[in-house]
Amino acid sequence: MTGRAGEAVEEKGESALKSVLKNVFMVLLLSSGTGLAQMHPPEPTVNLGDTSFLDALGGPGVLLEQIGDAYHSGLTTNGMGQALGTAPAVNSISSLTHGIVLTKHHLLGAWYGTEVIVTAAHVNGGAPGAIGGFGDLTLSPLILQWKQQKFGPTLLNQRFVLDFEVPVGEYSQTLPTSLSSHAFTVHPYYAFTYFPVRRIETSWRTHYLYNGVNNSPPIQTKAHSTQAGQAAHFNATVAFGLAHGLWLGANGYFLKQFTDPKLDGAKLHGSPEQVGSLGPGLVWDHGQTMFYVNGYHEFGALNRPQGNKLVVRVQWIPGRHPGIGGAD
Repeated sequence: MTGRAGEAVEEKGESALKSVLKNVFMVLLLSSGTGLAQMHPPEPTVNLGDTSFLDALGGPGVLLEQIGDAYHSGLTTNGMGQALGTAPAVNSISSLTHGIVLTKHHLLGAWYGTEVIVTAAHVNGGAPGAIGGFGDLTLSPLILQWKQQKFGPTLLNQRFVLDFEVPVGEYSQTLPTSLSSHAFTVHPYYAFTYFPVRRIETSWRTHYLYNGVNNSPPIQTKAHSTQAGQAAHFNATVAFGLAHGLWLGANGYFLKQFTDPKLDGAKLHGSPEQVGSLGPGLVWDHGQTMFYVNGYHEFGALNRPQGNKLVVRVQWIPGRHPGIGGAD
């Protein structure tokens, strides 16, 4: 983050990012009669591929970040991965504004700080209609960023973040699509970036997601309360550093819901969500400014849409020099 020139916060963000992108809290855009698999409370929008290369680099200072997301899905699957013919195509664009302050004070051997993420989106669900506005707010009272460690010729960077999503986004019980889950979530993550040799990096960010109860669910559910299941998801990359701060590589993500969602407190067996993705990406390290472009093609979806995603991200880190953190 800002700080001295040598300190960078590449909090790659938005952990909380949750990336609220893709932003389609599809409260089952699916029309009636598509079965139990479509009636389940869906997972909220989370950070699937919104952070990528050189993810866990960082140091005291300030980071400001803008993320743009475009998503298209012409396919929604059931619990066996089969396409639902009645499900409409979904198109969404979203914007994430992310700010971080990382202090020079220490806790558990790490610099600590805070972050906030504000999201906005426009979602077009076809016949069911479109919606635009602000999404949920992500807040973190605790970021722990450890100083880069050296093990022989290898370098390791690590971060832990405790995020909370506050349901303040656009929401309606009567509309088929909303920009909010209308429930509080707890969403911590651990990230590391490892340089096994010079100019080769791999970054992994692993999240745990706990969803609170929505006591005003969509009327289509005919329920008094709903609760999405607990889930785990990760983003992963491997990249090679070329000349002039350019890195090229592969990126992917995977989400797995591991507990059943609930309607009025009753478990809905056989309806957890899953999706994976792979694609190419790049990042240009230009010192105080970092530019990212990542593409993803989804596969293996269960009980959710499956499509393609493009992420464009710009970071501004005052006082940072190119290659800081072992990425040169």
